[in-house]
Amino acid sequence: MSTSFLERLRDPRLILYDGGFGTELFARGVEMTNSSLACQHHPDTVLDVHQAYLKAGAELLHTNTFVASPLHLEMADPEADSAQIAARAAQLAKQAIAERNDSPAWVAGSLGPSPGAIEADSGDTEFGIPNDKVREAHTQVAAALADEGVDLFVIETMFSAKEAAIAVDVARQHGLPVALNLTYKYTKDRKSGDVIYRTDWGNSAGDMLDILASGEMAGGDNLLESVDILGLNCGAEQRRSEHTGMPYAVTGIRQLSQALQQRGIGDKHMMAFPNAGMPTLDDGAPFYSETPEAMVTLLPELVEAGASIVGGCCGTNPDHIRAFKAAIETL
Repeated sequence: MSTSFLERLRDPRLILYDGGFGTELFARGVEMTNSSLACQHHPDTVLDVHQAYLKAGAELLHTNTFVASPLHLEMADPEADSAQIAARAAQLAKQAIAERNDSPAWVAGSLGPSPGAIEADSGDTEFGIPNDKVREAHTQVAAALADEGVDLFVIETMFSAKEAAIAVDVARQHGLPVALNLTYKYTKDRKSGDVIYRTDWGNSAGDMLDILASGEMAGGDNLLESVDILGLNCGAEQRRSEHTGMPYAVTGIRQLSQALQQRGIGDKHMMAFPNAGMPTLDDGAPFYSETPEAMVTLLPELVEAGASIVGGCCGTNPDHIRAFKAAIETL
């Protein structure tokens, strides 16, 4: 009998997530205005990316649905069907796992942020995307992913804790484990001098926990009860190398851990999948500053800070995941 993801989550061994997807498509010559469209137009390439990560040692694959919501697709291809693309994305990830017979792996249905401010943050629908449209977009993608049998949801790169709460409220309807990851930026408290990571909408890790617990976006329900994993991802800081890539992940997990402790919350796993440092352009192609060797040197610190699921975001590739795998085996 196969092991469920929740059973694997209870195992104290580290879980290795995969790495960047859009940058891997780009590296293979697939350049699209919306990367999720590759699931329909370049399925073999999407499958190849998944297989490369599995071969590198990843045991948790995310679907190529980061920008699969209708809010994103309407800007790239108004005729594209969000549910069909999400379903195809899940099928391809599952196919990659099915074709590998050596060790178990699981599929995480990716739910990404909306393409702009939402009403809950902006205060109106002239500047912000209406809350109901945001909810419906997440509903379409989540339902299609769940119908195709993903093992969990990974809500990622959230710039707004309120949109994150909407996404959790949608995801929890399917009875699957939920991982929630925000993307933070460096800020500094002017009075104390403390470095505090906050999202574009000023949400710290503590703010996220409070918004989830308040039930503000879920009819009064405490959404923390529906989240199994909390963490952070991406996080490119353009001016401070000490707050991007793996250093960012270590600091962010420490701040999240502290926020959980301050609120007496001790039953959550933590995950981190940062990008590969600062991005620059090299002959028109994105180049990231942190090599696999550079990132893996901080992996012990990330684990010591509390992360039990680790992987990579933009700019990371199978070589990074392979290095993580080798390091994990020695921890």
